[in-house]
Amino acid sequence: MKIHKFFMPEIIFGSGSISQVGQSCIRLGAQNIFVVTDPGVISAGWIEPVIDSFKEVGLSYTIFSEITTNPKDYEVENGASQYREAQCDAIVGVGGGSAIDVAKAIAIIATNGGNIIDYEGVDKIKEPLPPQVMVATTAGSGSEASQFSIIIDSKSKNKLTIISKSLVPDIAIIDPDTLVTKSALLTATTGLDVLTHGIEAYVSIASTPLTDVQASNAIKLVAENLRPSVASKMNREAKENMAMASLQAGLAFSNAILGAVHAMSHAIGGRFLLPHGDVNSILLPHVMEFNFIASPRKFAKIAELFGESKLNLNVMNAGDIAVNHVRQLSKDINAPQRLSQFGLTEDDASKISQHALEDACMITNPRDISLIDIEKLFKSAL
Repeated sequence: MKIHKFFMPEIIFGSGSISQVGQSCIRLGAQNIFVVTDPGVISAGWIEPVIDSFKEVGLSYTIFSEITTNPKDYEVENGASQYREAQCDAIVGVGGGSAIDVAKAIAIIATNGGNIIDYEGVDKIKEPLPPQVMVATTAGSGSEASQFSIIIDSKSKNKLTIISKSLVPDIAIIDPDTLVTKSALLTATTGLDVLTHGIEAYVSIASTPLTDVQASNAIKLVAENLRPSVASKMNREAKENMAMASLQAGLAFSNAILGAVHAMSHAIGGRFLLPHGDVNSILLPHVMEFNFIASPRKFAKIAELFGESKLNLNVMNAGDIAVNHVRQLSKDINAPQRLSQFGLTEDDASKISQHALEDACMITNPRDISLIDIEKLFKSAL
């Protein structure tokens, strides 16, 4: 029997759980908290309950919100400098993938020194990180449960993929109530990011029975709940199910890693600063078509998770049916369909393909892939 490892944080899930941040920090022995968030989270009002939870238990705190979508290395360096100046002893990230990824990256530099580019790749972190509590406010990135941090190198314009068990937070807090302030478009694209995490983890060459359970549950929850979640901000059941899908997909890909969709998305996001979920939603069906022959049984299962009857499936048509379900979902929620909508050209596709090939996520793609294959996939998505 093979030995399987599965890494995960302590998880606090449920309506109102954002109020648990202060107590969580106390349990980790923290006294002076560095809070990493973004202007959107602040304007939506989700920092107030975090601050209230600090005041209830007598914690000091500093708020850092100087970050952008597709966060950059200099934002991390600025945050690490402020962390040291404030003499903080723990980090709380509040937001979507950008805020949480920056919070993790600040934790690295604050205790290990150097530049964030030094930690690109797998297991480059040597010194222990400060206690980390991550609070997810979008059903999308899954970063609150993962061993990933994605940061842009502003000089090369490449996205740095940093993977380390040290980046798995001590505590992850997922409060579905935070999803009610998100627009329909953000709900759609972050939801398709969840689906991409689930599918790529499910067919990854590093998948295990432990990750398959999480990934398949996530896929099914997205298939059943993303449409109603996009349709209504106040559909509490759909929001809760999408929050759970995001968490489970995060647990799955943290352990099984990802594949070609994310490798290609990182290459695009670094150069063109496009929203990660938008790019994933466009690339996913194309990469699924390419990967099908590597794992036909799992693609048949994906079609089943979307509600397809087993009677309609065989090895020859399972891939097409699974891809068609994904495409229809994307169209139903008005997600972007083509990279050309963002101004990308065939020349751009050729320039970024090498970066995609070298991304760490490509290692676990289920089908061998060449530079020419990547260029063809990019061009097919234009």
